[in-house]
Amino acid sequence: MVSVCMASAEELAAIPLFESLEETDLETIAPWFSSGTADEGSRLCGEGATGYSFFVLTEGTATVTADGATLANLGPGDFFGEIAMLTGRRSATVTTTSPAELLVMFGSDFRRLEQEQPEIAAEIEAAMQQRLATNA
Repeated sequence: MVSVCMASAEELAAIPLFESLEETDLETIAPWFSSGTADEGSRLCGEGATGYSFFVLTEGTATVTADGATLANLGPGDFFGEIAMLTGRRSATVTTTSPAELLVMFGSDFRRLEQEQPEIAAEIEAAMQQRLATNA
């Protein structure tokens, strides 16, 4: 990733995962995210690696692969990295398929999000359970 800066409440408001939050909540959690860009073909996370970051794709596309098979294609509003944040290991590789813009949250801020925004944490947990069940 290149050109990293702090995320804004406006950026978060455009993401479906955060649409239930009030403006004050968005302003609270925005500094927990960094905003950055990635070129096409950038490997954002690798299968089997330890994971310390949670990603939200705001622009562009990416593909999710595991054991050489494509599991999903991602677009704006999709998030990934939650499995590693919750279990410790990356279950798949995510590679950009176009230039992309991302929001990135690291471990301690992810834990704070879980504690302070239980509804969002529940949505992330549900997505993880669904992904694990689908890919099992």
